[in-house]
Amino acid sequence: MFDGYDSCSEDTSSSSSSDESEEEVAPLPSSLPIIKNNGQVYTYPDGKSGMATCEMCGMVGVRDAFYSKTKRFCSVSCSRSYSSNSKKASILARLQVTGKPPTKKAKVLQKQPLVAKLAAYAQYQATLQNQAKTKTAVPVEGFSWGNYINSNSFTAAPVTCFKHAPMGTCWGDISEGVRVEVPNTDCSLPTKVFWIAGIVKLAGYNALLRYEGFENDSSLDFWCNVCGSDIHPVGWCAASGKPLVPPRTIQHKYTNWKAFLVKRLTGAKTLPPDFSQKVSESMQYPFKPSMRVEVVDKTHLCRTRVAIVDSVIGGRLRLVYEESEDKTDDFWCHMYSPLIHHIGWSRSIGHRFKRSDITKKQDGHFDAPPHLFAKVKEVDTSGEWFKEGMKLEAIDPLNLSAICVATIRKVLADGYLMIGIDGSEAADGSDWFCYHATSPSIFPVGFCEINMIELTPPRGYAKLPFKWFDYLREMDSIAAPVKLFNKEVPNHGFHVGMKLEAVDLMEPRLVCVATVTRIIHRLLRIHFDGWEDEYDQWVDCESPDLYPVGWCQLTGYQLQPPAPQTSRDSQSSSSKQKKKAKSQQYKGHKKMTSLQLKEEFLDGEEYSFLQGASDQESNGSASYYIKQEP
Repeated sequence: MFDGYDSCSEDTSSSSSSDESEEEVAPLPSSLPIIKNNGQVYTYPDGKSGMATCEMCGMVGVRDAFYSKTKRFCSVSCSRSYSSNSKKASILARLQVTGKPPTKKAKVLQKQPLVAKLAAYAQYQATLQNQAKTKTAVPVEGFSWGNYINSNSFTAAPVTCFKHAPMGTCWGDISEGVRVEVPNTDCSLPTKVFWIAGIVKLAGYNALLRYEGFENDSSLDFWCNVCGSDIHPVGWCAASGKPLVPPRTIQHKYTNWKAFLVKRLTGAKTLPPDFSQKVSESMQYPFKPSMRVEVVDKTHLCRTRVAIVDSVIGGRLRLVYEESEDKTDDFWCHMYSPLIHHIGWSRSIGHRFKRSDITKKQDGHFDAPPHLFAKVKEVDTSGEWFKEGMKLEAIDPLNLSAICVATIRKVLADGYLMIGIDGSEAADGSDWFCYHATSPSIFPVGFCEINMIELTPPRGYAKLPFKWFDYLREMDSIAAPVKLFNKEVPNHGFHVGMKLEAVDLMEPRLVCVATVTRIIHRLLRIHFDGWEDEYDQWVDCESPDLYPVGWCQLTGYQLQPPAPQTSRDSQSSSSKQKKKAKSQQYKGHKKMTSLQLKEEFLDGEEYSFLQGASDQESNGSASYYIKQEP
């Protein structure tokens, strides 16, 4: 795999066969060690076998010890698995793109330009080496996740927590210790060269890398995005004819770098051979500009409007309402958001819809196919079901930091419900909002009390502390049956304190640096770093508005850095003030003490949350969704 390593103090002609030595090349100075590649995979120029990477599991080892005549697999098990594995087709497709292996003459032509440049550059390099010792690193302007995590010893949520994000379902066992080939920045050569590095720490898509040979020396550690174009599996340089050059700082440590790499990389893990292909495939999005969709009307939550997909970034859609002539009336959401639907959805379930003044589609616009939208679980409404007037607890979409007393105002088709926040509803119902019956944003009466969450009572309600039993009696209403709510908890993998990138749902064009500060089963409390707690938002663990660290860098989306405690970022100050004004409506109430929920509200039913095998964190006193079974 590390083909053709020779100390540059040796005659370079000795590293090639007699058939390849059509031109003589001047030897390079002994101070310039380099691993040269002859364009063939897993073979040294002297004909001796070298290192190999298992095409099934990625294990690196001595080629002679590999299984089969072709030495493509490390064991019989991998060879058999490969024959029935879906990877085969994708790998063959990649190999077909490269065409036939290069001929011997082609290898000489490929190698000569590099060697010639190195020879011509030898004297100048010595001068640069002396100058480089006095250079200081230039700090990168703007926010850096690497510096932020290192300086505070933060932990980031793993990529596997985000099934909707690129590589979320095929991240595999990428972890600390995995080796990769990356550009060697500790080098003064005129061409781009590479070296082996190991992952020291993972933070979402970002990895802290250390060049092989530095042992415990972290002086040249650097952060990079694992899904970036400069990260390759071990063996890529050999297959691509790229040079492996040890960093200048440690060139003196070993005289035989080939032997060093063979020893260090035997048994090591690297990225799958088709990793870059998987990254590319996972970043293909079915929504295209000019598609028409139905989306919630941001000025009247009770209805939807037609909007046009203007742009797609990392799966996030910028939607422009169809009637916006200057295209400034827009709305941002993810393509899997529950707020967007196919054309005709509102009519099919009986949801309010604002008809457009535009009588026919504009040229080039077309309806997005229904199969592109997120599917909801089918529900059985034939038996006991939600009814108008039933009470529940719900996240207020206009104040996402609050879970409020709410009422079902209308039952729509296919399991959808129109809900209003008690005490703050508009007379015409224009602020009702639509949640599906399986939505993780609605809860049975008593959820907040059992999980020690502050429940926001109806605005103007005088009898404090709020008690559900008294309120239901006064309103002559009943609580929605507990068994109708979604009680499933996935093995989400989040833990308190994990860092991530999260959408500010009150200003959904912004993606911000955020932290998980509380976990109640599948419900996450998201805190925006640098902002007060009153701007926190309750979000489901499977929300498409949460992303791994490094998602913005990977997709090209702009990340909002943590705001200073003493000031507010000018780009989002207006939206924050709106949220503060909204939250002030609820500040007149004292903090609720623990509610004394009576069993009458549960109608004699006690349902446990369906927890998975992994530990589920909860800051509440109960480890179930509602009252525990005895």
